[in-house]
Amino acid sequence: MNMNMKMMKSPIRILMLLLAGVVCSAAQTVSPAAATASVPEVGGTKTIPAPTTPQLQPRYPRYKIASGDSFDVNFELSPEFNQTVTVQPDGFVTLRGVGDINVSGQTVPELSETLKQAYSKILNDPLIVVMLKDFEKPYFVADGQVGHPGRYDLRGDITVTEAIAIAGGFTEAAKHSQVLLFRRVSDEWVEAKIINVKKMLKAGNLHEDAHLHPGDMIVVPKNALSKISRFIPTSNMGAFTQFPL
Repeated sequence: MNMNMKMMKSPIRILMLLLAGVVCSAAQTVSPAAATASVPEVGGTKTIPAPTTPQLQPRYPRYKIASGDSFDVNFELSPEFNQTVTVQPDGFVTLRGVGDINVSGQTVPELSETLKQAYSKILNDPLIVVMLKDFEKPYFVADGQVGHPGRYDLRGDITVTEAIAIAGGFTEAAKHSQVLLFRRVSDEWVEAKIINVKKMLKAGNLHEDAHLHPGDMIVVPKNALSKISRFIPTSNMGAFTQFPL
């Protein structure tokens, strides 16, 4: 009897293991159709692609050309084309000999390659050196419960705690444990991070003190006590602990 029961349980156990493997494999495999969603619309259905995960910026992102920037364009073998140009509000620059070219959003290496391709139409293998002359200086913004909210130049390697000190430090109403760091990672995405400055300073460990990138925003929210109204109806006083005078 016992032998027969063991023989019956063995195939059942094997079957259960095989079914579990099939379920796991199906769960891990996502078909292209599963990455989209269909919604009804007039005359049929419309397929909407699933949102993609934003690509994070590198630790030291390169500066990108913006409107109002100016730069020198120097030709090593054709100095007659040397010039200083300013990026117009629409992102275009007017270059001697080749006309208007859109350079907005390009890094300096990308700009050099764009100019080389443009001048290759009239020069043989031009050697071009681009030097930024006037551009938007790196900055960060501190807002919320800091002594002096505003926009500050980002000079050198600055951390969140250092930036708060530059902005006048915490106010009495600041919530030290939930400092918000906002960082733009693309034209469509902004990364948000909560930093517990109170915990870091109490432990004397600043390894998690984030380093700022150009354009970062720090927001220090109010703590819970600072949100209490100055005047409270006496009918609500029972909710508070009574302290002796």
